[in-house]
Amino acid sequence: MKRLWLFALVSALVSVAWLPGARKGPDRKAGLAAISRAGLEAAIRTLSSDRFAGRFPASRGEDLTVEYLSREFARVGAAPGNGPSYVQEVPMLRIACDRRGELSFSGGPTPLALAYGDDFIGFTSRFQERVAIQDAETVFVGFGIVAPEYGWDDYQGKDVRGKTVVMLVNDPGFYDPRLFRGKDMTYYGRWTYKFAEAGRHGAAAALLVHETEPASYGWDVVRNSWSRPIFRLDAGADDAGRCAMEAWITRDAAQRLFAAAGRDLEDLHRAALARGFTPQPLPLRMSTAFGNTLSRAVSRNVVARVTGGDRADECVIYCAHWDHFGTDEDAGGDGIYNGAMDNASGTAALIELAAAFARLGAPPRRSVLFLAVTAEEQGLLGSSYYVSHPVVPLARTVAVINIDSMNIFGRMRDVQVTGLGLSELDETVRAAAARQGRTLAPEAHPERGGFFRSDHFPFILAGIPALNASSGVDHRRHGKEWGRQRREEYSRRNYHKPSDEYSRDWDFSGMLEDLRLYFDVGFRLSMEASFPRFKDTSPYKDIAR
Repeated sequence: MKRLWLFALVSALVSVAWLPGARKGPDRKAGLAAISRAGLEAAIRTLSSDRFAGRFPASRGEDLTVEYLSREFARVGAAPGNGPSYVQEVPMLRIACDRRGELSFSGGPTPLALAYGDDFIGFTSRFQERVAIQDAETVFVGFGIVAPEYGWDDYQGKDVRGKTVVMLVNDPGFYDPRLFRGKDMTYYGRWTYKFAEAGRHGAAAALLVHETEPASYGWDVVRNSWSRPIFRLDAGADDAGRCAMEAWITRDAAQRLFAAAGRDLEDLHRAALARGFTPQPLPLRMSTAFGNTLSRAVSRNVVARVTGGDRADECVIYCAHWDHFGTDEDAGGDGIYNGAMDNASGTAALIELAAAFARLGAPPRRSVLFLAVTAEEQGLLGSSYYVSHPVVPLARTVAVINIDSMNIFGRMRDVQVTGLGLSELDETVRAAAARQGRTLAPEAHPERGGFFRSDHFPFILAGIPALNASSGVDHRRHGKEWGRQRREEYSRRNYHKPSDEYSRDWDFSGMLEDLRLYFDVGFRLSMEASFPRFKDTSPYKDIAR
């Protein structure tokens, strides 16, 4: 009798499972199978083609990019993510500075003039047609940092209102492991912080001394990145909070500047490493003037969605920036910044991930958003705007997986996580990596400040745990040194240069492995009911969403 009862129960369950419309769970293997090299390669080649003209915000290249992404998300089965639209408009201010100016310094034995491009790259974040600074006193403010938690104030006792401040790149820990967090750059080392802090103190101009090693990139990257129109979010910001001019100057130009003031750059650099350093007036006055061409523009984030099931009002976000640097008409030869690795590769990954989640057979519990943001290269503008204007409330946003520059060198044994140790996401990533026979590693160069330089960071500042990972350097066939050399060589030759182009020589095997790992992480998050948290040791643990 018991056997007949069990047989009847099993038969009934099987019958229900095969009824038309009966719900099955999402098929993870079907999602993984949807991720293909052909899809990745086609999208990268398209987005980084010359026709897209470097994908500069508010350009024809943006129009083509937004149209392509919207079409591709629809093709793979991802629905519009911003109500009925794939587009989220991002209002911005566009400021094109005159590139023919100079910085002149008087007061020394002989006048000193610094030339645009070779000696300095200057711009303004103020939305005004002309900038003029006349005979502004010059002050060396060390690293330009005010950090009470480290007992540090480079502005102490000095009123720099209306003056020109000169400061060093990175933070003191880069040079002395006993200071700040040693080689791990803090946000105080970022140029975004330094310019903002100078503005908060009322400086008329801020000059940041470029050095390749502590900046982590050469002067050509500074010139390529900032000698073109810049954008700001059009959010009614008060221009009075910004310096009239923000600029980078070469180390050679800085040495000439300090020599003209009768001071030695190396001596003052060493002095700036001492806690209790006080600003050092330089007996020079700086003058400059340049015009700006101003306009308002609307750029766009692209948002797609795979709607979830019983927890559809919650979401996991995959994020990548679609923008790059457009074209440089003054460059000799190839002036198109195609941005194939940075970040056509990450944007293409969003399309493949959308295809994977759309082909699960049944929706995951939570919705999944695929967010291609604008103006990352302008200072994380698109992601910052989304955080201020989310399509899913931040309180119901589970986590963010950011993808910035995919691996083109083959399969690696390790996965590098920027900000490893900050949140419970580490355990989710570790489990996904273990399934691939891989281990987690911290980022190889924390002194470069990578944690603050990509689109996960605005989400973290809003209290949302975020993953920003990449392939490591331990190549499965060639080992660590080979992998390290390939990454460093590519960065040196191609980062923010027209040479960042698609190549048939790319090895897609590592890119696909990483993409499957990102899928696994997001899939697990989309099927859970809990929210990952920041760890108690994280400086972001008390930020409310």
